[in-house]
Amino acid sequence: MIKVKKRKILLLPGDGIGPEVIAELKKIINWFNDKKSLDFEIDQELVGGCSYDKHGTPITDEVFYKALESEVIMLGAVGGPTWDKLEFSKKPERALLKLRKELKLFANLRPAICFKQLVDASTLKPEVVSGLDIMIVRELTGGIYFGEPRGIKPIENGERKGINTHTYTTSEITRVARIAFDLARKRSNKVTSCEKSNVMEAGQLWKEEVQELHEKEYKDVELSHMLADNCAMQLLRNPKQFDVIVTDNLFGDMLSDQASMLTGSLGLLPSASLGAKNKDGEMRAMYEPIHGSAPDIAGKGIANPIASILSFAMALRYSLDLDKEADILEKAVQDVLNDGLRTKDIMSEGMKETSTSAMGDAIISKLQ
Repeated sequence: MIKVKKRKILLLPGDGIGPEVIAELKKIINWFNDKKSLDFEIDQELVGGCSYDKHGTPITDEVFYKALESEVIMLGAVGGPTWDKLEFSKKPERALLKLRKELKLFANLRPAICFKQLVDASTLKPEVVSGLDIMIVRELTGGIYFGEPRGIKPIENGERKGINTHTYTTSEITRVARIAFDLARKRSNKVTSCEKSNVMEAGQLWKEEVQELHEKEYKDVELSHMLADNCAMQLLRNPKQFDVIVTDNLFGDMLSDQASMLTGSLGLLPSASLGAKNKDGEMRAMYEPIHGSAPDIAGKGIANPIASILSFAMALRYSLDLDKEADILEKAVQDVLNDGLRTKDIMSEGMKETSTSAMGDAIISKLQ
């Protein structure tokens, strides 16, 4: 088998259960190196609260530059109550925001898939969520989280004012909409664009620019516009009406979390944050499970590593052009679930409960 050039993968386990799930992911990557001759070059560093504890900053310059040089970044989770009282600039989550901003990772892909083996784990009726497969594309580096001016300042009468600015440009909107349209062409060819054009000028611009791009380049894709609050209701009422949802940073944050809970467990859902491709067709990207650091179960060996492992499947597909290997890995996860193996978060009657490391080993056995 022909050796593929070495490609750098930076592992950033982070806090809480991050190190546990990334440890299982590392085993998976090593399996691909050993059995498929993919020869990934793995590096591992601190980020988040653990980085602050050691270095006084949530991400050091050294780690940031390693991220710049890596083809794929695999993040575990950052944050936890231990660091809640830190000043804003030192909080673990600032590392995540810095990576997204400085690496120009403008498109966040959040699949919401209801695995057939876990339909009963959803709080919605099985007929509502069975077969659910939504891709939410969230703009990640603009909008109210990054707009200026921002801050907290004193005003008259001893009060204070908090300021955040919601702002978007044509190019910020069209580049993320293009990602959504391209994804839809490989799926069910349908895009729903969500904003609040009824009350926000930035939302009105969003709607107009998405519509114009559609008319110029993507007439073959079905496009509909929906107010973000209505989308939240429709996700509960009839989620299978959606294929690809594209929306801004703020609404994407909320809608993607809501959609994830339709599936029954955060422990199964991956995500990708993608940047623009350069002239050689290469792009920076970061992949992470959507579950948090879950400090209450950290160190107990019961965390679910599947979301982290499926995040690597997304990396194989979107960053490394290894669709076949991505398919193999996703099938291995499905096979393990078919066998009735469950971590504590997705345990149900009649299934076999297993540990974090045993779940990783079981997935590798299916890969064999």
